[in-house]
Amino acid sequence: MGILGLSKLIADVAPDAIKERELKHYFGRKVAIDASMCLYQFLIAVRSDGAQLTNVDGETTSHLLGTFYRTIRLVEQGVKPVYVFDGKPPEMKGGELAKRAEKREEAQKLLQQAEEAGNVEDIDKFNRRLVKVTKSHAAEAKQLLQLMGIPYIDAPCEAEAQCAALVKAGKVFATATEDMDALTFGSNVLLRRLTFSEARKMPVQEIHYDKVLEGLELDANQFIDLCILLGCDYTSSIKGIGPKRAMELIKLHRSLEKILENIDQKKFSIPENWNYKQARMLFQEPEIAVAEDIELKWSEPDEEGLVKFLCGDKQFSEERVRNGAKKLLKARNTSVQGRLDSFFKVLPNSNPSSKRKADHKKTPAKKGKTAGGSGKFHGKAK
Repeated sequence: MGILGLSKLIADVAPDAIKERELKHYFGRKVAIDASMCLYQFLIAVRSDGAQLTNVDGETTSHLLGTFYRTIRLVEQGVKPVYVFDGKPPEMKGGELAKRAEKREEAQKLLQQAEEAGNVEDIDKFNRRLVKVTKSHAAEAKQLLQLMGIPYIDAPCEAEAQCAALVKAGKVFATATEDMDALTFGSNVLLRRLTFSEARKMPVQEIHYDKVLEGLELDANQFIDLCILLGCDYTSSIKGIGPKRAMELIKLHRSLEKILENIDQKKFSIPENWNYKQARMLFQEPEIAVAEDIELKWSEPDEEGLVKFLCGDKQFSEERVRNGAKKLLKARNTSVQGRLDSFFKVLPNSNPSSKRKADHKKTPAKKGKTAGGSGKFHGKAK
């Protein structure tokens, strides 16, 4: 679910935090991708006649097709992806997971009714609502990524939290996901639509965390409280408080504790035993692998391994798989130089008057730290 209404709130109140870019803008950038979100997208979007793609045995292959070709597209544009997979969900997420299970159960009943009525449009709609990323989907995607030479990380808990940690540690440039809670976890840059199909012709949406805080006039902890008030996966929200009122209350009182002290609790229904403090702690101190200890390595694709994995039981076209492997290898060899600004950046002169006194003498540009890490990586966080 992410954070309810946050993207629209940012667009309305802090529009300077959002930029739209073409995919080629991210040439040479290392990006941490929320793998579960991607797999869900592929299971929803990669279809034939309204149904997921399968092999002759009825096993789903939509997630593999999507991962294979979308990753090739990213690499061809010079992007260096690292996929981050969810670990165990926090106990506090149980309520949200239970709600999702109820919705799937309801969708199953409605699907049965649509099938009995022969309503093709509703059959497709409810089939999509029943999509769920399984452990099997994730395991097959990891095997595919390894054969493609693309690193992946098994997060101990939430993938978005691990992605945010990688960004904050300078290991990658941004988090790529549709879930806005990557910002709540403090990811410096959030990329939305990065893995969308080219056919949708939608630019990448780049959201900057510092500009969000500046535009909303909040600090990091106040922003977390705002996100909890809007509605997150970890706890219920206060009925009757929408995005506009939530923003007003946070700006006025600056914390959830102060809000609870001052709002009319007869008018606004506070959830019983509201565990907002625990939710806040999950955003402030999430369970993650230490990002500084993670080293990332992109390697050459294993063409024969890919053919064996995808062209056997999975029934992919061997010619297309081999072409894909060659594209990966070519892109890797041509983009190895990386971005110019990952090697150095010109820093602004903090004392303009000293420049005038220098009598037109030029000083060399200062070098900044490299934007991403490199080195050995064994496919998952230790």
